[in-house]
Amino acid sequence: MLKGKIREEVFKILFREPFVENGEMEEQIEFSMEELAGKSPENQEYIRNKTKGILEKLETIDRIIEENCEGWNLNRIGKAEITIMRIAVYEMLFEEEIPHKVAINEAVELSKTYCGEEAKGFINAVLGKAAKSIEGE
Repeated sequence: MLKGKIREEVFKILFREPFVENGEMEEQIEFSMEELAGKSPENQEYIRNKTKGILEKLETIDRIIEENCEGWNLNRIGKAEITIMRIAVYEMLFEEEIPHKVAINEAVELSKTYCGEEAKGFINAVLGKAAKSIEGE
């Protein structure tokens, strides 16, 4: 499974987060793993770990997104856009083997599939600013 496809699977799981009750995300992750049966166990484990990692660091990730969204708070941003940015910010913060430019580019690519036309520019701008703030820390 290519990294882009793996990101897409993580996106599909994380997108459910605002719509499920507290404590049910673990169930959603396992349900998704059943759907991915037949895929390599390594990819399944990577998807599971990345999804859980993002959920565990959500407060930090969301703070960085909000700090770099001039004039916007998270409640005003589309759920797909937030989910895509969460994945990219997590990668920039916690997956050193993924260059920031790659995380941003992959986020923009995901937005082309799951968001409106204007979203890619917004996501690119916010993540570009976030990358600079992360690099400056």
